[in-house]
Amino acid sequence: MTAAIIIAILLVLLATGTPISIALGLTVLVFLVGFSDFSMETVDIVSQRLFTGLESFALMAIPFFVLAGAFLTEGGVAARIIRFATALVGWMPGGLAMAAILACAFFATISGSSPATVAAIGSIMLPAMMKAGYPKRFAVGVVTTSGSLGILIPPSIVMIIYAVSTSTSAGKLFVAGVVPGILLALVLMAVTFVTAKRKGFPTLPRAGLREVWTAFREAFWGLLLVVVVMGGIYGGLMTPTEAAAVSAVYAFIAAVFIYRDLRLRDTGKVLLSAANTSAMLLYIVTNAVLFSYLLTSEQIPQSISAWVTAQELSPWMFLIVVNVVLLAAGQFMEPSSIVLILAPLLLPIALNLGIDPIHLGVIMTVNMEIGMLHPPVGLNLFVASHLAKMGMTEVSIACLPWLGVMLVYLVLVTYVPPVSLWLPHVLGVR
Repeated sequence: MTAAIIIAILLVLLATGTPISIALGLTVLVFLVGFSDFSMETVDIVSQRLFTGLESFALMAIPFFVLAGAFLTEGGVAARIIRFATALVGWMPGGLAMAAILACAFFATISGSSPATVAAIGSIMLPAMMKAGYPKRFAVGVVTTSGSLGILIPPSIVMIIYAVSTSTSAGKLFVAGVVPGILLALVLMAVTFVTAKRKGFPTLPRAGLREVWTAFREAFWGLLLVVVVMGGIYGGLMTPTEAAAVSAVYAFIAAVFIYRDLRLRDTGKVLLSAANTSAMLLYIVTNAVLFSYLLTSEQIPQSISAWVTAQELSPWMFLIVVNVVLLAAGQFMEPSSIVLILAPLLLPIALNLGIDPIHLGVIMTVNMEIGMLHPPVGLNLFVASHLAKMGMTEVSIACLPWLGVMLVYLVLVTYVPPVSLWLPHVLGVR
């Protein structure tokens, strides 16, 4: 009964158009005032939870990675990465589209954000693909979908939030995301290759070794950030949070002093933009932590876990339920909120069924990728709609075939655990 009341309050608030971050906090307050023994002690608890919700060292990684992505997006790194990707695969059937996917994969390793990846790569590749003769819908679908690699290939802000909400190792999650991220990029490139071959999409002249080397040399300082961050984490030199801070400083130096595409006097705008994005994310985290506290204090996760256990679901059946619930939640909420609310509920059940928490984290991340690609709140759709000057309905239709590819990939990741767990096992990451 308590769970039904809480969910009903939340759904009513969301139905009225209340932003998810405010809806989570208001749900807690309305329940405490109207359906519990409200007292001044309760007020103290709520205020303490609002402040202590952000007292996590791992959460500090979020603003740093957001800042690093902002510097690199404004600093011309994306254009150099695109040039390098085009030199590598532009000569293949559908070369520009494949270069867009490869560039998204490269940029994902330094941004940690899906919308940022779509914005950075799409702003350059969408006009180039349409000028070369690619169908507009195909170009938009490719860029919007491959931009979702931004939250699967580490460093990933969504993975950091999962790690914080479930007390899991962010470093191990990052390692677990490497193979699924590379595999998804290869799957998208394979689908693009077959489609381009069948429909006769244009190709570019094959780049010579000197041209490839020149493009690599120009992109080197941007790509080096991947080595600095991931090498530092996996080499045991830095925690993910420390690596995030290093990445922000490195991105600033690369954009302002090495590439010199960003003027020193313009850094204030970049800092303000990154601060706005970080504040939005952390505000959601704070209210979600408060909401999670309410659920835990009312024994709701334990009740759900006991109910699922009583149904005697097998692990594969439970994972079907997980995917259905996450895909449904993706219709109405953005990834950070979904992970913060549902991860603490799903993890105890998964552990009872013998499902690895790292595997569950990767499954949730892939679901969040899919949520980025369908309305009404798919963030990638909004970015692509703005870049391509297309309506949301048309962008959604452009992404529809790619959603089918993503769903097939989700089944693979869900039911073949070694895709996620093989590399952490081989490297012995804890």
